[in-house]
Amino acid sequence: MSAERYTIDTNLYFYSLDASAGDKHLRALALLRAVDPLRTVVLMQTLGELANSIVKRRPALIGDAEQLIRRMSRLELAQAIPDDLHLALATHQQHKLPFWDAVIWATARRVGCSLLLSEDFQDRRTLDGVTICNPFKLSAAELDALLA
Repeated sequence: MSAERYTIDTNLYFYSLDASAGDKHLRALALLRAVDPLRTVVLMQTLGELANSIVKRRPALIGDAEQLIRRMSRLELAQAIPDDLHLALATHQQHKLPFWDAVIWATARRVGCSLLLSEDFQDRRTLDGVTICNPFKLSAAELDALLA
């Protein structure tokens, strides 16, 4: 399975900056190096969440976060619109997803992503055409196949 378009959740950006995350740091770095700029959609919410998390949890990494945000901002950007919020509320109620995760899913769905890489959702769950995969539970070959 190869995803036509995909997006990456905040936690993966965070781990790519946090060397203390060990194997997750290395995996997230490899993932971000492998993104296809023509198929990756960066959600403004994830960049905002990244900045907020870094400020709160790892302020020494603010400069690194700023560089990453600049680099990822060169890719296709998408932000939530009111319809995404309505769908997120319904999805939160129906599927018990945390609201902000549901907003990420709804925005990714609207912009045509078939893959959402995150460790925050149920791994390999598909909701309305968007499959959520935890890259830390995938082999390197499986991840390569998804991004190929």
